[in-house]
Amino acid sequence: MDYGFNIPNRGPLADPDSIAKIARRAEALGYAILAVPDHIVMPLAIDSRYPYSETGDYPGGPGGDCLEQLNLMAYLAAVTSHARLLSSVMVVPHRPPVMTAKMIATIDVLSGGRVILGCGAGWMREEFEAIGAPPFDKRGRVTDEYIRVFRELWCADQPGFEGEYARFADIAFLPKPVQKPHPPIWTGGESGPALRRAGLLADGWYPIGGNPRYPLDTPARYGKALDTVLEVAEEAGRDPAAITRAFWANWYSERERTDDSGGRRIFTGGPEQVAQDIGWLKDAGVVHVLVSFLAPTLAETLDRMARFAAEVVPRVGD
Repeated sequence: MDYGFNIPNRGPLADPDSIAKIARRAEALGYAILAVPDHIVMPLAIDSRYPYSETGDYPGGPGGDCLEQLNLMAYLAAVTSHARLLSSVMVVPHRPPVMTAKMIATIDVLSGGRVILGCGAGWMREEFEAIGAPPFDKRGRVTDEYIRVFRELWCADQPGFEGEYARFADIAFLPKPVQKPHPPIWTGGESGPALRRAGLLADGWYPIGGNPRYPLDTPARYGKALDTVLEVAEEAGRDPAAITRAFWANWYSERERTDDSGGRRIFTGGPEQVAQDIGWLKDAGVVHVLVSFLAPTLAETLDRMARFAAEVVPRVGD
């Protein structure tokens, strides 16, 4: 079992010095994964429903600075030495696939093979429209095709592709990523289409457990969704056991919160309670757990990182 958390790309800590201090302290504390969110622009008015809140309101709010994901991952590659760099998640249709594959391969080379590509289809129609991305209503099909494009470019000696949204032939694509056959591709999401995508295309399944429509907050709920992923993989002729299991609890809190039934919400409360939550995920085969430590100040963020490493992780064990 290893642990990670999200690096700030917005807000008061999204500056080079704070990011470097957080990332270097993370490595010193033993964190294995640094996750980087993805937004290119933040529309001033957002009517799209955010999937991970009861109200559908996006907690980040409109407007404000927003560091670009892949450039931030490249910066992290330069200021760290061994933590894995996870796009968490990259909205795949936001960027042209050949250029995206090139940028990810470049970061993998510069980092010595530390990239994990977390992929999602996106949820904010207004951002799709603002950046001229493919049609929002086709985002699932675009995402699936672009993932196939990435694999073709990273693995084939003479890559070529003829699809609905991408076409190329007679090109050289070098350098290839350091990792072979390519950087791990994790897909997020908890809906039926997202579970099928994980089973058909992903090297790892990386859901957020707090989706109100598709909660993964009990062993039974998580197990049912995982069974779907593994069944789809088996039906497609893939080895289900080869799909890595990760979990993102981005609502982590040291104060106990209640869920919709009035009970304690998982990943909230004292160290023993949170360690128990991680324990049942571990029993289900989860090997990567990510949380959020971001606070209004750098000092508070570093303190939260240190407490989790000292008080929660030892209670879980290896």
